[in-house]
Amino acid sequence: MTGTARAAQTLDMKGMLCPTPLIRARNMIEIMEPGESIEVLATDPAAIRDFKAYAKSAGHELLDWSETRGLIRILLKKGAA
Repeated sequence: MTGTARAAQTLDMKGMLCPTPLIRARNMIEIMEPGESIEVLATDPAAIRDFKAYAKSAGHELLDWSETRGLIRILLKKGAA
């Protein structure tokens, strides 16, 4: 996916292996308002799959994701409470 969506916050998780990026993102999302977005930067190849599953199970929206030269950018929007 590619797009121009923007996040209010960026979480740099480059070099961290799952589940750490997902756990830290989940902790940040808990204190965000519904409708706010977070950008996660990761290098773990499992991140896209993990965040897709998390968004679906938690009621959030995966707005955008991309991978360029091993850098994964995930944009996640918090769903309604």
